[in-house]
Amino acid sequence: MASKDVAARLKAGLRIPVMAGPMFIASTPELVIAQCNAGIIGSMPALNARTTEALDADIARIKAGVGDKPYAINLVAHRTNARLGPDLEIVLKHKVPIVVLALAANPDLVRQLQANGALVFQDVIKDRHARKCAEMGVDGIIPVGAGAGGHTGDQSPFALMQEIREWWDGLLLLSGCIATGRSVLAAEVLGADFAYIGSAFLSTTEANTQNEFKQMVVDGFAADIVTSNGFTGVNANFLRPSLIQHGFDPDNLVKRERGNVNISDGGDNAKAWKEIWSAGQGIGAIKRSEPAAAYIDWLVEDYRAARAAMGMPVWQA
Repeated sequence: MASKDVAARLKAGLRIPVMAGPMFIASTPELVIAQCNAGIIGSMPALNARTTEALDADIARIKAGVGDKPYAINLVAHRTNARLGPDLEIVLKHKVPIVVLALAANPDLVRQLQANGALVFQDVIKDRHARKCAEMGVDGIIPVGAGAGGHTGDQSPFALMQEIREWWDGLLLLSGCIATGRSVLAAEVLGADFAYIGSAFLSTTEANTQNEFKQMVVDGFAADIVTSNGFTGVNANFLRPSLIQHGFDPDNLVKRERGNVNISDGGDNAKAWKEIWSAGQGIGAIKRSEPAAAYIDWLVEDYRAARAAMGMPVWQA
């Protein structure tokens, strides 16, 4: 199926061209269901289920809650993910419609998922990573720009998008600091088919985040985000106040040697993600903790206002 047809099929029924980013620990089946039913594509990491058996139950719950609406499950393809094989079997069993791969490129995995009917998207942070994924035949590429929550890129989305769009005519989902409808429109102008939004959902009612975490996101700004590779070996963004309250000096964090990656149980440091909270630089736009549907309603209104201000017609999938 041509990429334009894939994009049109995915957008059918959506209120806005947005896919939720899968957030480690924070994303829940309830959040995915709320996202899908509010008019975007919801997603969740497979590793958020404590066991493969729990993942089986979580996906079944999502399917029952969203009907035929598209949703996504994230699989971490890195060799340190001991659950990749068993979790893959569950994803194949349920015929998950969209699978987002992260932290490693695996052509056999791509082929196996596509043969089962899934669309396969891959996170990338460089043009060369995107080219490698394109050679593997992925259906969509997710350029992760600087400032994104969780594992992050270090390039401007302007630079990253223009380099990839120059040669790639398939699906692009832009990630990094997108939290407003105006930003969604900007992502489209840059050439993205979808905006990929994660951190804005950290403060929502359905997210598996402590009340203190939610409030830290609501109170936070871009200046409160610190980038470090010291927890998993890959650059990730963390909230400065959460680092300080757990005894870390945000300005003097340990830096790992390149290639020393470990994502098992969240990373070598047991506090990573669970107690040291991650978010992206776009959190300054988040002003309250509320249900995901309420945030998406506001997002749609802001998107429509942005289009109207530019003299553009109302968006239709």
